[in-house]
Amino acid sequence: MRNSKRKQLHNRSVTSNLRRVEKEFRAVIAAGKQDEAAKLLPGVHSAYDKAVKVGVVKRPTANRKKSRLALALARK
Repeated sequence: MRNSKRKQLHNRSVTSNLRRVEKEFRAVIAAGKQDEAAKLLPGVHSAYDKAVKVGVVKRPTANRKKSRLALALARK
């Protein structure tokens, strides 16, 4: 397997995991479960930080997403 294909598969799995985690977090917020959402937020932040560490997401993008998710939690 070529390196580019291997990296593409890894990046795709990291990206889909980010989407899944964010979608679950937003669903919990929409359901009005503030306490549960507050417990999930550090996990979402950690997932974005790990994605930055391996180079799948750029640092400013991750910071923007984390900030908007925290704002979404604070607004509800």
